[in-house]
Amino acid sequence: MTDLADREWRLIREDVRPGPMQMALDEIAAETAAAGGPRTIRVYRWEPSCLSLGYAQATDTVDWEFCEANDIDVTRRQTGGGGIYHDYDGDISYSIVAPKSELPGDLMDCYELLCEPILTAFDRMGVPASFVGEAHPAIYEPACYLRGLHPAHDIVANGRKISGNAQYRRADAVIQHGSLTYHVDAETHLDVFADPDAPDGSVPVSVDRFRDRVTGIDEESEISRAEAVSTLEETLAAWVAAVPGEWTDAELSAARDRVDEKYNADAWVLER
Repeated sequence: MTDLADREWRLIREDVRPGPMQMALDEIAAETAAAGGPRTIRVYRWEPSCLSLGYAQATDTVDWEFCEANDIDVTRRQTGGGGIYHDYDGDISYSIVAPKSELPGDLMDCYELLCEPILTAFDRMGVPASFVGEAHPAIYEPACYLRGLHPAHDIVANGRKISGNAQYRRADAVIQHGSLTYHVDAETHLDVFADPDAPDGSVPVSVDRFRDRVTGIDEESEISRAEAVSTLEETLAAWVAAVPGEWTDAELSAARDRVDEKYNADAWVLER
């Protein structure tokens, strides 16, 4: 348990919603915490599967025709980096949201603190996970899991990336969200991008090369997805003594408005 446990925290168990709504709820949770409401830890699932673009990612890196044909949503995150394909079955996502004044001001210290329960959860799943020991070069910049690996926030198991974590810091709150890979669908993860080539442009990134960089919980442990989700939820809750909670009607209404204004709007997704 961390020193943060003396505050009011709620746990929202695996919440199944479309990607634009998930991103809107992160923002609304930050507004709630900043206004004196509960801090939020949550686990969530993307339905339908979704490609979330990094904050400044170029839209021409996306294979829009493939995404549309395969009912894959596309939205844009507040956090930077490359795009992440959040497969309905293969991805487990989480977020931690708290007032900025209650968390370390140094970004690296904040990552170390907020990733603590993620590493603990992996250990309880039987996955030998840790921060990557040293930087690794990029394979394909538009894809988050193929970008250069950073020791501050990229988590690996047996040398392959299994989790990416990112923060955005508002004036009054911090949101850290992350993706834990349960099952690797390398083919689809590559197909959502337009012609993923090697950094020198010489050869396409192959499925085998993707698998050399990325692993999933189901490759490292015999735990089921449902058990992995439950382990993550219980570990997050124990870390801050969170109590089970729900979104309020006002939060859900505000999040739906934010989806319309931002996370489903061309001005945010396509024209940044």
